[in-house]
Amino acid sequence: MLLHNCLAPSRSKPIFREMIIRPVKSSDHQALWDIVRPVFRAGETYAVKRDISRSAALNMWCSAPRATYVAEEQGRLLGTYYIKTNAQGGGSHVCNCGYVTAEAAQGRGVARAMCLRSQEQAIKLGYKAMQYNMVLASNAGAVALWHKLGFETVGELPRVFEHPTKGFVDAYVMYKWLLPDTSRREAALAQNDAQNDEHQAQP
Repeated sequence: MLLHNCLAPSRSKPIFREMIIRPVKSSDHQALWDIVRPVFRAGETYAVKRDISRSAALNMWCSAPRATYVAEEQGRLLGTYYIKTNAQGGGSHVCNCGYVTAEAAQGRGVARAMCLRSQEQAIKLGYKAMQYNMVLASNAGAVALWHKLGFETVGELPRVFEHPTKGFVDAYVMYKWLLPDTSRREAALAQNDAQNDEHQAQP
């Protein structure tokens, strides 16, 4: 996961009161590309080729993920995000997300709203946890917002990303269990029971 332009709402900028979050449509593609293109071209937050083509970017953002959404106000896109499975097999209950806020909508709570909604939607899609694999240490706004919304830093990757102006920077792995704590304990107990059964079944 990467979160771009995710600063908290500014007191000098009004929060969008009529914003809706909905699934992406093919008619959104050009507006969506206009939002993500400058972010990819800058190469400061996403591990994506800076010269990625429109078709490749839309495939990565809209086709490959499990679901993709846009934030909209009065027909204008304010931001977008995707939800995808982070790993297969035993790790398929964990999802990963990527978010981008339109430059004109920064500082007005759009990223926070998208993050909160994505957690609700992830649960509806059957996921139990959310993991962000590469939150750059240089992206201080993202790190701060994730912590405010309950994510934990569970790992650090040294010099994993080559920033165009800062050189090699570290990144964090951030994680949040989405279900109530009781469900987390029950899942852990079930896993322990399964491991005990496996050991008992061994000759």
